[in-house]
Amino acid sequence: MTVPLNQSCFTKYQPFVKWVGGKRGLLSQILPLIPKEFNNYFEPFVGGGALFFELYSLGLLKDKKVYLFDINAELINAYNVVKNSPSELIKNLRELKEKHTKEFYYEIRAWDRDENFSQRSEIERASRFIYLNKTCFNGLYRVNSKGYHNVPIGHYKNPNICDELVIYGASEALQKTTILNASYKDVILHVKKNDFVYFDPPYYPLTLTSSFTSYSEFSFLEKEQIELFEVFKKLNKKDVFVVHSNSDTDFIKNLYGEFHIEEIQANRFINSKSSGRGKISEVLIKGKR
Repeated sequence: MTVPLNQSCFTKYQPFVKWVGGKRGLLSQILPLIPKEFNNYFEPFVGGGALFFELYSLGLLKDKKVYLFDINAELINAYNVVKNSPSELIKNLRELKEKHTKEFYYEIRAWDRDENFSQRSEIERASRFIYLNKTCFNGLYRVNSKGYHNVPIGHYKNPNICDELVIYGASEALQKTTILNASYKDVILHVKKNDFVYFDPPYYPLTLTSSFTSYSEFSFLEKEQIELFEVFKKLNKKDVFVVHSNSDTDFIKNLYGEFHIEEIQANRFINSKSSGRGKISEVLIKGKR
């Protein structure tokens, strides 16, 4: 990675994509639950990586191994390109920004309907991913049952498609990380005693009609939440520090009833009507360490 000299020093590192359920607004409530001392850091549902970037900014990951997982292949490809080829990515994003129109948005969105999509270069796919993220409705990532991105264009006058400082900063932060396109369950293969794992999965829906689980072509409902709980318990028994974010529902609180559960207030942004946005209760669950 080559970073321009005038961009080589960053005082703040932050996500390079917007992400539904991103934790930037909750960091002040999450940080007090983080162990004062831990070995390596794992974020198995990395998403926008807000906690990772905050920990890096605070110097809490110095000399530690960091593992960032996600099952979303396009997101992980974008992370790897930001890490390894930020300048080439920025060049592509500048070109996409110049061409941005409603018609162009839907043309780019339709790339994944093409049987040759997987043959596009990693930089092309990462550029598309970030472009769609910055220009679609609320930065939402959603796919249908075939795995096709299906979020409509957002109404932005001047979307920030190419934030060069953020990309270079993220690239610097990611240099010594291990980035894996893998299930959260694979954390068991790498984690050891006194490591720290932060789980931020797709949340259990507040109501039967409010489910947003199409983050990938894989669902994440009751069965999947129970499977995650079993992994949480295994890690806790291995003397691993574990923190988990989820929705404030009876199902989740009953499931994790033996552990420390803290209710926090978060802002709801994903709603088509502004009247449906506002504060919502979530939970932070901490293992017994």
